[in-house]
Amino acid sequence: MRRYVVAETDRPREFAFELALCSHLEQTTEWVLGRQLGAAVAAPGRRIMDVCAVHPGPSFDTRADITSRAIPLRAITCDVGTGEAVFWRDAFDCHRNTARDVVDSAVEAGFFESEWRGGREYVRQTTRYPADWFGRLVGIENKPDLGDPGDLERQLRTDASLGLFDEIILATESYVTRAHLNRIPESVGVWRFDPESGEREVVRDATPLDPASPGIELVAERPLRTDVELVSGERKRQARLRLAERTYGKGWRTYDLPTCANASVTSDGRPYCAHFNRVVEPGRDCGDDCQPFEAADAPSLDADSLRDERTPWVSDPDGVARRQSGLDRFW
Repeated sequence: MRRYVVAETDRPREFAFELALCSHLEQTTEWVLGRQLGAAVAAPGRRIMDVCAVHPGPSFDTRADITSRAIPLRAITCDVGTGEAVFWRDAFDCHRNTARDVVDSAVEAGFFESEWRGGREYVRQTTRYPADWFGRLVGIENKPDLGDPGDLERQLRTDASLGLFDEIILATESYVTRAHLNRIPESVGVWRFDPESGEREVVRDATPLDPASPGIELVAERPLRTDVELVSGERKRQARLRLAERTYGKGWRTYDLPTCANASVTSDGRPYCAHFNRVVEPGRDCGDDCQPFEAADAPSLDADSLRDERTPWVSDPDGVARRQSGLDRFW
């Protein structure tokens, strides 16, 4: 693939760009955002989307009341309902250890409640799952410098042909030419975003995709051969549900802050270095290899409170678990 040519000489830092875009979207939309989430169906792990945006649906508040965490997909789709409790192992069509992990996670999140009968654990849902809690899903691929596109063209073509998201957006800091637009699918929208000023220009609107229809996913590449797989609408529906839940539970402030005296956090929770006067990527930029590094406690950040304040996500919901556990055995 030919390299894109842009006027910029300094390559923007992708991590700082990504956090700035997330902060901007958090302030200007009602979306719930998550970073670095799997966006493949047939080949899990092959595609990681930089930013996933969830549009709240009609029952969003009902979902927010359940838990601030992600609810496992298997907990939603298994044979556990809100009626009579069932023996946990009979409710799942998967390995026992997988089922055990799902049950534990669902109980901890408050989506399942459990009771014991004759030394066996039985579970039920604490409430019906609101399937329409989210509307559209938007996938955003960040490529600040179009002069170093990497696998951008292949990634976006796979996203467009799979159709897991309702819309795909390419976000860049580079000046976007017609040549750039011609090299990516027409359905992909393009934003030009300035992380310093927070200005976002819509260069091209995204064309809505059809997540309910079958899609084509690239699953492997080798010399003289490319393997693809047809992904049904039902598999995409379940993948979208999993992705929406993971986005809700994860958010975008997923980094550990630097344990350095020069470190601080911006008002929106981004890791900042006073020595270099910029946002830094703690896992790559900070540590003993950094000459001005000075060991200290990490700065304080209440990421949950920030997210609660700035988005529809609720950090500490009341929950919906029944308080009549003593009567459960008679139901």
